[in-house]
Formats: sequence, C-alpha cells, structure tokens
Amino acid sequence: MITTGTATVTLPADDQILITREFDAPPALVWRAITEPDLVRQWWGAGMGEMTVCEIDLRVGGSWRYAQTAASHGQTVEFYGEYLELEEPSKVVNTEIFAPFPDSPSTCTATLTPSADGTRTTFANLVQHTTQEARDMHINSGMEVGMQRSYDALERTAVDLVN
Repeated sequence: MITTGTATVTLPADDQILITREFDAPPALVWRAITEPDLVRQWWGAGMGEMTVCEIDLRVGGSWRYAQTAASHGQTVEFYGEYLELEEPSKVVNTEIFAPFPDSPSTCTATLTPSADGTRTTFANLVQHTTQEARDMHINSGMEVGMQRSYDALERTAVDLVN
C-alpha cells in the first residue's frame, strides 16, 4: 500500500531537522532506490522538472550531485555532497550543499530500519545544519511540499522493485 504525504518533520534541536517516514518496501529495496542513479531519477524532484544530473559515486569519500531544471521557473536547482559513511542497507551519512549556498553545508544521516517482519522500512533522515539560521532557512524554504512528493515517488519506486 502506497502511503502519500506521510513524512513527519520535527526540529529536535536548534540546528537540526528530522524527517521520518515509513515505506512499504524492505530496507534493501529502499537502499537501492536512494543509491542507484537510474532509480533516483524516478523519484527525486517528483516530476517538478527535468532531472539533468544524477551522479553517484557510492563509496566513502565519493561524491554525489543532483540537478534539476525546475518546471515552475526554468532555473537549475542543484545539490551536491560527499559520502561520509555507508552501511548497506541501513545507513547513509553524507554532506549536502545547496549550490547557491556553498558555505552552508549540512550533514544528513539517513537510517533505514526494517519492520518486525522485514517487509517495511522506517526511514529517518537527520539533517544537521551548522547554525540555527541555516536550519530555519531550510525549513522555511517550502521544502516540505517537494519532499513529500519526492518521498511518495520514492515509495512507488521501491515498491515497484518488490513486484
């Protein structure tokens, strides 16, 4: 069963954002959906533009880069970073930089926890900003609407791998 718009956003500290959501797929498939470029292209940006770059060098010290031409204004939206820690299929730690603000990197720790029967995944992404100002800019950017749509598409991508 695909759930829609069910990610929860909380602010556990002045410089943190915690996003949690359950997906109807086991962690190994959610892992594939968030780490394989062909699969990331199916969900990232949730159809709000054309994804023009999806580069993933999945190794500690490797880099990633996503870019999309936004359908609403035609400008490029770009994020990039470095992988700091990888524990397949349960944990990804990476830096994340929004290209217009290269001096405000955040560190994202995503954990994938299986349900008791192993068929579902609780996905938790803790975004650690360097300052409260950076966190507030992120949370007030309107990111939640696009994130919910992207996570809905991520779930569909992972569920399609089950079938």
